[in-house]
Amino acid sequence: MQKRDFLKILVPATAVGALLSNRVFGKILIHNSKNQNTQKTNKKSMKIVVLTGSPRKNGNSAYLAEQFIKGAEESGHNVFRFDAAFQKVEGCTACNHCGMDGDCVLKDDFETVRPHIVAADIVVFVSPMYYFGLSAQIKTVIDRFYAINEQIKGKRKKTAFLMTYANATKEDAQPMLLHYRTMANYLGWEDAGTVIASGVWTAGAIRNTNYGEKAYQLGKNI
Repeated sequence: MQKRDFLKILVPATAVGALLSNRVFGKILIHNSKNQNTQKTNKKSMKIVVLTGSPRKNGNSAYLAEQFIKGAEESGHNVFRFDAAFQKVEGCTACNHCGMDGDCVLKDDFETVRPHIVAADIVVFVSPMYYFGLSAQIKTVIDRFYAINEQIKGKRKKTAFLMTYANATKEDAQPMLLHYRTMANYLGWEDAGTVIASGVWTAGAIRNTNYGEKAYQLGKNI
């Protein structure tokens, strides 16, 4: 065979091979692109309950809650916010009428948030430090968990904790963190993250820090 004839055969064959290769490779790229888009579309939308405890509407912990919710909603999650300080929730009386899994004798605004907590994939606690502990308002709501204990304990839930305090020492935050972690451990909930904002006292002081961004990112990536 002459070299000229060989090239005539080789070039078309090579071209066809390249064409087929491009088509196959193109299909692979399209397939991968579709998979990536499907993965983004199929990202699970979770039910999130955010419990806040500050009686100061425009306070620092309220800002953390807002930023967390912003991030979570941008990621497609459904958020139910319950501001304990602006609802009527009475303290548990230890009557044991509910038997840790039943109706509570106290008929107040806890009945509004109760079904959301039971159904939630994630429960987020947001509180300022009041005398080295959680605010009384959010603690009152937590105490009422007793009536739904068997419906939430050991369930596949996640939890997160956002707190603010005026002091700047890490040691001062430990009692609240210990409370949160002990509660999460008892309930069998997975800790999804914390934002501990120190050195913020006056209303709005947190806006001059990066804590808001941290709360936003936690909500965005939870």
